[in-house]
Amino acid sequence: METPLDRLRDVLPPEAIDTSAEGTFRASLDNLRLSRCPEAVLRPADEDGVAAILALANEHRMPLTTRGAGSATTGAATPADGGWVLDLSGWKQLAVREATMSAFVQPGVTVKALDNAAAEAGLAYPPDPGSATHATLGGTIACNAGGLRGAKYGVTRDYVMGLEGFLPTGEFVRWGGNLRKFACGYNIRDLWIGSEGTLGIITGAVLRLIPRPVARRTALLAYSDEPAALAAAAAIRKRRVIPSILEFLDRETVAATLRLWHRVAPDKLTAFPRAWTADTPALLLVETDGEPVQADAEMAAVLEAAGTHAAHRHTAASAEEAETLWTVRRSCSQAMFELGDTKLNEDVVLPLDAQEPFFQAIERLRRETGLPMPTFGHAADGNFHVHIMYDAGNPAHRDKARDGIRRLMEQVVALDGAISGEHGIGLAKTPFMALQHGAAELAVMRRVKEAFDPNKILNPGKLLEPFEIWNHPRTKVRLPWDH
Repeated sequence: METPLDRLRDVLPPEAIDTSAEGTFRASLDNLRLSRCPEAVLRPADEDGVAAILALANEHRMPLTTRGAGSATTGAATPADGGWVLDLSGWKQLAVREATMSAFVQPGVTVKALDNAAAEAGLAYPPDPGSATHATLGGTIACNAGGLRGAKYGVTRDYVMGLEGFLPTGEFVRWGGNLRKFACGYNIRDLWIGSEGTLGIITGAVLRLIPRPVARRTALLAYSDEPAALAAAAAIRKRRVIPSILEFLDRETVAATLRLWHRVAPDKLTAFPRAWTADTPALLLVETDGEPVQADAEMAAVLEAAGTHAAHRHTAASAEEAETLWTVRRSCSQAMFELGDTKLNEDVVLPLDAQEPFFQAIERLRRETGLPMPTFGHAADGNFHVHIMYDAGNPAHRDKARDGIRRLMEQVVALDGAISGEHGIGLAKTPFMALQHGAAELAVMRRVKEAFDPNKILNPGKLLEPFEIWNHPRTKVRLPWDH
């Protein structure tokens, strides 16, 4: 009998179908590093190919997982049920439309590539996830990614004007367009944003751009402990100053990150006193932007509000020095492996007035589990990245980590927070969806999924089906963004 893969070979050229061990393994995992090998990786050259793939997958109920760079941290790009992977990382068409301050992009364009292209027209694309150099726009739309500048400029959803792509049946659809207003029926565009490829396949997007800030000012502020740094961040917010970036790094994060950089590139650490290696402070990294007068005035207000009680403060003298500070900050996630060989990376969101009790809860969990819990993130919008670090080969560590992550999520929900702000749910956070949502809410989501994808072929296992990552070992393979 002819198999679904045989039928696929009838409609796609040989170079579009990869069944090699190397190719399927590369497509088997994302930054969660939990591997599930697909039967084939498909790289269609055009939309006709996408439509044909979907029609066959739907007919044969073949699991289909769409993939970009694979930089997702939750297993969202992992083909949990095998099947086929639709790799759109090679779809890189990009056109900046200066007159409408927008851009048309295909899903394989990276966030950084779009922002660089926009800069040539004096424009900017503000969402800036830590993986901006690698992360593709298809993936960041699918996860509604945020980034360092979220409090001032918003997240991916705020910049998506239109989407086009395919339903699971292979039918082409377009939601919205190159328009600043669109009130024509149900807002399916926003349903697709953040749906992690479970409702449809994005093959193109129209994204809003903004005027590029003329000037940026960057400062580093150090504090004796986390409560002092959080109080300084609150003082900035009280002044009604909204920095473009206001990043918080706890002492465990700073220690691990400095350890990494002292090993790989100590010359980059001129703004960080050597004494911090032994006596590590908590940090705020702040950026203001706009016209030079505005950026200067806002930085002066930041330093007046938060600098008085700082143990150390340093203002970047040049754009190059500022970029070095942000490069160090963006390496924090990778630096966590200085504290353990496996991590649980949770991007939780807290109300702005609940940050202090949240960090008190983190400190209790750290003491009671005995595990490192370095935490950093976006103090301006309450989105923090909590890392529970442990040794995967130590059963006691695994049990403590599993207990710790459950208690962490319970604490987040008890404080009226959210279990994810920008990473999405993927596989890793599925056990906690019932903490965040009631039974009626989850039932509505399941009905939405069934309406779009009745045969449940698109990215199965994600969002709504609890998955225990503890029962599935993770690989130690190096990925392109690893230091």
